[in-house]
Amino acid sequence: MFDKFKNEEGGEMVKERSGSASTEESNFTIESTSQIGIGELMSKRAKLEEAIDYVGLMIKNLKDKRTLLEKDIEEESVDIKNLKEKLQKVSEYIEEESRGIGELANKRQRVENEADEVGSIINTLRERLSGVDRIIDDEGSRVKKIKESRDSFNE
Repeated sequence: MFDKFKNEEGGEMVKERSGSASTEESNFTIESTSQIGIGELMSKRAKLEEAIDYVGLMIKNLKDKRTLLEKDIEEESVDIKNLKEKLQKVSEYIEEESRGIGELANKRQRVENEADEVGSIINTLRERLSGVDRIIDDEGSRVKKIKESRDSFNE
């Protein structure tokens, strides 16, 4: 393979001389590049550059995804904070209503106690009226007896 480039005297590699110079020069360049592996090295470098570009694109995509995820998480965080605030307001409303219900229960109890007092007063007054009624009936009976006895006197 290297025989074509060897010179018998010095052992240096030289190009064989034949037909046209430009064809041989391009063949020499291609063959010498292939023979010492530069073409393969350049191909590997190109593939590595492509791989690096691909990795860079993957990193950019990951950064974009992370940014979107951070944005989504922040939005969820805001939504959750809003829900928490609403729940706190609902809790405060429930506490306020519970206090209001307690106050109404106390007020109802006071009214019920007053109604019991009124009922007691009514019963007391009824008994007193019954007592007065008995007295009136008794006095009426006496007056009637007196009238009857006077009428019997007068006759």
